[in-house]
Amino acid sequence: MKKIAVFPGSFDPFTLGHEGIVLRGLSLFDEIIISVGANALKKNYYSLETRKAMISEVFRNEPRIKVDHYEGLTVDYCKRHGARYILRGLRTAADFEFERAIGQVNKTLSPEIESVFLLTVPEHTMINSSIIRDIIRSGGDASGFVPKAIKLEEYRGED
Repeated sequence: MKKIAVFPGSFDPFTLGHEGIVLRGLSLFDEIIISVGANALKKNYYSLETRKAMISEVFRNEPRIKVDHYEGLTVDYCKRHGARYILRGLRTAADFEFERAIGQVNKTLSPEIESVFLLTVPEHTMINSSIIRDIIRSGGDASGFVPKAIKLEEYRGED
């Protein structure tokens, strides 16, 4: 049976930390679906299509990675795509507490789906999408915090 993991998130924008988790996840899974959460209640800086395009560009040469989007519960999305794993990255103790709670709820909702947590490498611990968005909004150079394949100057925020 193929080991399929879903890596869910808003990815607004996709960061070096996200890329690192996905690349390391490839040693554990046969396929990873990076799925951008479409939340109508959340105001994102980049549109859903722009975020998917950025991620697709990063992994354009990796056939084991697919890029998609979803609404609703992550566990329901996993079931629809035959994924038995949810991949998540942890940067800090606060991330752990937040992800632990979500993981336990997901386990209650769908006992057959496992949450797998990978620690970010130390040099990516301080990178988060909120800080990167603030740099971009303020006209700063955030290119050192996103994968090289993402040319931020080519993408316009929807803010």
